[in-house]
Amino acid sequence: MGSGRLYAAVAAGGFRRYATYRVATAAGVFTNTVFGLILVYTYLALWDERPQLGGYDQAQAVTFVWLGQALLAALAIGGGGFEDELMERIRTGDIAVDLYRPADLQLWWLAADAGRAVFQLLGRGVVPFAFGSLFFPVALPREVSTWAAFLVAVLLGALVSFALRYLVALSAFWLMDGTGMLHMAWIAGLFCSGMLLPLNVFPGALGEVVRALPWSSLLQAPADVLLGEAAPLGTFVFQAAWAVALLAVGRLVQSAATRRVVVQGG
Repeated sequence: MGSGRLYAAVAAGGFRRYATYRVATAAGVFTNTVFGLILVYTYLALWDERPQLGGYDQAQAVTFVWLGQALLAALAIGGGGFEDELMERIRTGDIAVDLYRPADLQLWWLAADAGRAVFQLLGRGVVPFAFGSLFFPVALPREVSTWAAFLVAVLLGALVSFALRYLVALSAFWLMDGTGMLHMAWIAGLFCSGMLLPLNVFPGALGEVVRALPWSSLLQAPADVLLGEAAPLGTFVFQAAWAVALLAVGRLVQSAATRRVVVQGG
């Protein structure tokens, strides 16, 4: 099997694996919808007091909420990706089996995570977004080109998300327990991606810093492309630069870790 076909098969396996969790998917759809409702009514009250807050009108703010609920699981912004499994395999020593596979470790997990992300976007993200679009005033573009640019931004955001979580998972080569790293990564993802509040709202130097961090590629960047608040090309360059840099760092950390594979716990 060629390498391309191998990774395509891994991605398809990741999709099928998550597709089997139908009850969990339905529960996730319900949770995302309820959480979206809570955020929407909070945003509506906030934007009633401060129209054009962060440069968004009220419809754009509502759209931002439902985009966040659509991308939350797909981009594993609050966790739920491969990182728990990979850290456990490192801790138990099962990672040695992975290293003997005729496949690149980073690309293998990237392919598996891509399959998971596609399923979560379709299975868990579409329904809350459609619900929000039907029952609340939203600002959606009519141009196909804008939707195409948005999908490219989501794809690049998924690469950045994977690269960040891969680095977090690799920390298990040096840490006996990576739970703390996971929790810090989840908090950073929720806060710095714009999931809780659009990054455009953050004032002064804080706003400049969080918008320059890689987590802004996950939600803020795709949302601004869809809402017409950012030039697609500049957004793509920003996201791609972070993706390349983080994937390269992940490759270096992986190389350092596998040269000194320390089997923890067995």
